[in-house]
Amino acid sequence: MEKMLKPEAWHPEIDIKQYRFDNGLTLLVLPEHGLPIVSFQVHYAVGSRNERPGITGISHLFEHMMFRGSKELGPEEFSQVIQAKGGEVNAFTTSDNTSYFENLPAAHLELAVRLEAERLVHLRLTQDNFATEREVVRSERKLRAVDSPLGLPLELLSAMAYTQHPYQWPILGWDYDLRNLTLEDCLDFHRTYYNPANLVAVVSGDVDSQQAQDLVAKYFGPIPSPGVPPPIRAQEPPQRGERRAIYKKVSQVEAFLAGFHVPGLKDPEIYAVLLLAAILGEGKASRGYQRFVRPGKAIDLEVHLPPPPFAYQDPGLLVIIGLAAPGQPLATLEEEVWDEIAQIQDQGVTPEELNRVKKMMRAQYVKVLANNFYRGVLAALLYLKTGEAGLVNRIPDLYDQVSPDDIQAAARRYLNEDNRTVVMLKPVSEAENAALGPVA
Repeated sequence: MEKMLKPEAWHPEIDIKQYRFDNGLTLLVLPEHGLPIVSFQVHYAVGSRNERPGITGISHLFEHMMFRGSKELGPEEFSQVIQAKGGEVNAFTTSDNTSYFENLPAAHLELAVRLEAERLVHLRLTQDNFATEREVVRSERKLRAVDSPLGLPLELLSAMAYTQHPYQWPILGWDYDLRNLTLEDCLDFHRTYYNPANLVAVVSGDVDSQQAQDLVAKYFGPIPSPGVPPPIRAQEPPQRGERRAIYKKVSQVEAFLAGFHVPGLKDPEIYAVLLLAAILGEGKASRGYQRFVRPGKAIDLEVHLPPPPFAYQDPGLLVIIGLAAPGQPLATLEEEVWDEIAQIQDQGVTPEELNRVKKMMRAQYVKVLANNFYRGVLAALLYLKTGEAGLVNRIPDLYDQVSPDDIQAAARRYLNEDNRTVVMLKPVSEAENAALGPVA
């Protein structure tokens, strides 16, 4: 009854069975028999952080290539077969992983396991498939980055904030690199990263643990593995002073984008930073909304920092985006945002506002855990990024342990000028935009 009336008080406990196969594959099984459905997921420990200049964007391109056919199936037939059984199929790429999943009736679990194993071994990598999909990805980049109001300023922000770590380039890659990728690049990428030792498989839902183990052993067990790929050891040095730039483009509004280096997912301090971000920008009770949006000083004030399991594996960026309201000076808005942060650094936050965001974060987390698919994603990505799938059961406590002093300390340590990178979006006319040259 208590969790029905106060879902934020519910402390979920997810049952996770973990198995390791001789070829290095890790399997996580999360039994849940409430409904006759199951989610089968394959998460590869490869994302844009594993790329290098010259092949940026190849992780995301490869996500597309995995749907271009195999020995058994033609282009896009993978999705059609799963959908014909009442299921859904999709994939996503981040800085740290590339993931594929099928959500379908439990009776068809073996089909999903068999097809995922088949395309891992027999993916059809041809020049025609590669050339076609490369243009699809370039078009996606144009839509999501070039034609997006804040897409290119955000790319510039990361490129300036990181000088050595691969997080400096976008997941979509640079267009120049995409244009010059070759089929041989893809074949080499596939040999290095697409093998059993570099993936975590998940079966979440109406399944018996032994059944899941037997199915994965049957189809993935015989696949040989060259072993775990070389680790990425890049480390971004501490920033030593503010970095600032102006980005000119045709735009209806002025905006500033600011990035601050913050800890990665393995660092327990990330939970204080996440709650700090929520106090600043999450919901209409946040400081950002109450001080800037509600009085009409800003059209919007957003604070972005992905929560677990999507938080960065290595130290990431907390990003603040301020859009000035028409007639309001952008420089004034920016200075007042820094004043608000300085107030937290000097005076801290109240217990009431910290409790508000704790309840909110817990409620959001519990809502996610109610979904079969997201339970699997949580366990798998936490395992890939921290080596501990069981962290899924401790995250609510880690939020609860954060004190007002922790929030103040995090604001002082991370949201300071020397750790700040700022990009100002300056609107220009069509003529000036054309004179500045093409964008990509």
